[in-house]
Amino acid sequence: MKFGKVAAPETIDFTISTRPAEVPTENQTTGLAPIYIGATGWSMKQWVGKWYPPGTKATDFLEEYGRLFNTIELNTTHYRIPTFEQVEKWCDQVPEDFRFCPKIPQRISHAKDLGLGSGLIGQTSEAFDRFGHKLGCCFVQLPPYFGYDRLNLLELFLEAWPKSLPIAVEFRHESWFTSPERIDQWIEVLKAHGATAVITDVAGRRDVMHMQLSSARTMVRWVGNGLIESDYERLADWVEIFRQWKLMETYIFPHQPDNLLAPEAAYWLAERLQATDWANTRGPKPYEEPPPDQLALF
Repeated sequence: MKFGKVAAPETIDFTISTRPAEVPTENQTTGLAPIYIGATGWSMKQWVGKWYPPGTKATDFLEEYGRLFNTIELNTTHYRIPTFEQVEKWCDQVPEDFRFCPKIPQRISHAKDLGLGSGLIGQTSEAFDRFGHKLGCCFVQLPPYFGYDRLNLLELFLEAWPKSLPIAVEFRHESWFTSPERIDQWIEVLKAHGATAVITDVAGRRDVMHMQLSSARTMVRWVGNGLIESDYERLADWVEIFRQWKLMETYIFPHQPDNLLAPEAAYWLAERLQATDWANTRGPKPYEEPPPDQLALF
């Protein structure tokens, strides 16, 4: 993820400057807080032998990914709308507790009218509806040039998006974050449409780490820097924040350069969440050779 990337991340002050939002009781779970941890793709041959079993074929990558993670930031849908058959095939390859978080196609998110006049919103929502109970939260990544002056257009898009399909919005243009009053305004728009505000934790743009909530779920796109010391400190901060929030649904996607070290970050995070008495999650574990069959020794 190039957005917010810096040459010397070790020099960045990652202190959370914005106080985490207060959570209405109705948005909190009374049981264990479900936390979904995922990467940004499953087609990583570099994971074979360390995370995927040795010899895993590319056709089996998604099945092995689903064994390790319980969600995915599905970027392939950013480039094309999947067929119904493709969605159903993906769903058949992952466990029941797995949740897909598909990205809205760029033909919508990067269009001047957010796809309102194209018919693509209907086509996309019909395809995403095929995920059924394995749909987590769709999300629209607004381009860097989509500014606060287009808030009304965003509201029209949210009105057009089916309420049956959860959706989150990621803002990138600096104008969305210039004042608390401005943030409050777009948060209220998201609340009115049941939409989630994506929180992006990245070195070069600390303003997008806004710590606001607009629904009973959150989606955090967390960008690491090669597992330097601050990566672990930041993940530990998120464990505490998630404990405070205890939302109905939490999604966090650890990014790492070239996606290579994403399982390591997810493993570290999942281990600490699983050690608590308030979170329900699962995450990757390094591949281990099964013990030899004792009978084979004789």
